[in-house]
This record gives sequence, structure tokens and C-alpha cells, in this order.
Amino acid sequence: MPQACAPPAQAMIAAELMFGRKIGDRIGVSDAAFAAFVAREITPRFPDGLTVIDAKGQWRDSSRGVIVREPSKLVLITFADDARRRADIAAIVDAYKQTFSQQSVMTSLRPSCVTF
Repeated sequence: MPQACAPPAQAMIAAELMFGRKIGDRIGVSDAAFAAFVAREITPRFPDGLTVIDAKGQWRDSSRGVIVREPSKLVLITFADDARRRADIAAIVDAYKQTFSQQSVMTSLRPSCVTF
């Protein structure tokens, strides 16, 4: 069931993607490499806009049983919900994992009422 939003807000999807920047135990994704990734993989899929925020993330590496802390990039994207846009998010995640040898990209998609 679509979310009901009070006008002038529109029902959209708010996506949060958390990109870790370590490769192994070192910082392997520089600011320049991440900016190039955004220009090549994200902007063409979501040209209407996005936000990139510097973050500090942590996650449990279950294979080693340790907490890994690393600088990260949080990308916020808001879009009208459709299958193509969801596929674009999945393609971005796959491209990052392949390009930078990452295990995962934390992805959160949630309904949102948006006004511009």
C-alpha cells in the first residue's frame, strides 16, 4: 500500500548507502577515488541529486570476530519508487563491492514524504 502524504509532500523512497573505505586493514578508497565512483556510477543513475556525507562507521567482521572501525561515506538519495530505481541502487552496491573489494555496502530503503 502506498504511503499517504499530506500535500504538497510526495511519497518517495529515501535511500541510505554506507560505503566503507578500508580495503583489508588500510584505507584503500581515497576521497578522489570515491568522487570518481560517484561521478561514474551514482550520478548518471540519479542525476536529480544526492548528498554525500563523511562518516565514521563500524561493523563486526564475523569471520575474524572483531569490530572494524573505518572512515565511510554515507550517500543519501531520494527517488520515486519504481523497479528501475531499485535496480539502480543494487547496481551501485555491486559496482562498489567489485571495484573496491568490499564485503558489503549497508543499504537502507524506506518510505518517506518529501517536499522540495
